[in-house]
Amino acid sequence: MELRPLGETGIRVGRIALGTMTFGEQNSEAEAHAQLDRAVDAGVNLIDTAEMYPIPPAAETQGRTEAIIGSWLHRRPGMRGRIVLATKVSGRADWLPWIRDGSPRLTRSHIHRAIDDSLRRLGTDHVDLYQLHWPDRHTNFFGRLGYEHAPDADETPIEETLAALEELVRAGKVRWVGVSNETPWGVMRYLRAAERLGLPRIVSIQNPYSLLNRSFEVGLAEIAHREGVGLLAYSPLAFGVLTGKYLDGARPPGARLTLFEDRARYTRYSTPEGEAATRAYVALAREHGLSPAQMALAYVLSRPFVTAAIIGATTLAQLEENLGAEDLVLPPEVLEGIEAIHRRHPNPCP
Repeated sequence: MELRPLGETGIRVGRIALGTMTFGEQNSEAEAHAQLDRAVDAGVNLIDTAEMYPIPPAAETQGRTEAIIGSWLHRRPGMRGRIVLATKVSGRADWLPWIRDGSPRLTRSHIHRAIDDSLRRLGTDHVDLYQLHWPDRHTNFFGRLGYEHAPDADETPIEETLAALEELVRAGKVRWVGVSNETPWGVMRYLRAAERLGLPRIVSIQNPYSLLNRSFEVGLAEIAHREGVGLLAYSPLAFGVLTGKYLDGARPPGARLTLFEDRARYTRYSTPEGEAATRAYVALAREHGLSPAQMALAYVLSRPFVTAAIIGATTLAQLEENLGAEDLVLPPEVLEGIEAIHRRHPNPCP
């Protein structure tokens, strides 16, 4: 698998990473271990998780994904040194009342509690990449393109958050730090604070990026290039929508949108505009004899500001198909077709 630099860390990661948010909900421990084994065999070395996983979040399952990865590491002696292990700490979220007394924040005390809990579940003494899952301030993320300023006297200063992360780095609990669901302003503030105060420099940003949502290209792509903060692209298949399996109202048994369609957060890529764009992309792939899933992933992998695309699967067959995108180079006529569709349906699902 092609390896790409992870920021300025001096290490390289495979351009396909394994996402794990189904582990413990849609996937059993045994199924999760099988996915992890297959991904590593294929050259994947970046494994991404979060303290709030699995998805959809629930009090009775929170932390289960990290625990499953921990049991896999325990049963695979020597595996810890072969992978780059990444997890995330939750920011302010009144919709997660079961995490840290119902008020998760990116303050010093919360970050210290969160990393200790994650390390215990993962069964390791450190994580390689510790990411801030979303900003601890009012801003536009999770599907919001437009920004409306909402003054917040209670937001956690970025400097406090970064100083807390430095303490984790000095303690040996974290090697590098990154952000997720961040804005251009937020990324530059973290970089400026690191330079001004001698604090850890963020090495990555994990944001959504797919054929249905290329908003990262506006502002953040230039920052990723110029500042060496590469994109770890999540939802590169837009909740699986870009495979075409949900077109015309289809709901395959066991699929995410079949199981959780009533959850508001899962309608993000199922709008009429998104379906029209998806239909066009699927038709383009089939016209050229390509798997729609592999075409969508190959496009993301071809972008120079992308460090890795984070794939997720609920079956080994899906995982195999996704891994196959590593070997696909899209010909010029397919890239031209993608751009033509994008002009007709620009960012239909932010």
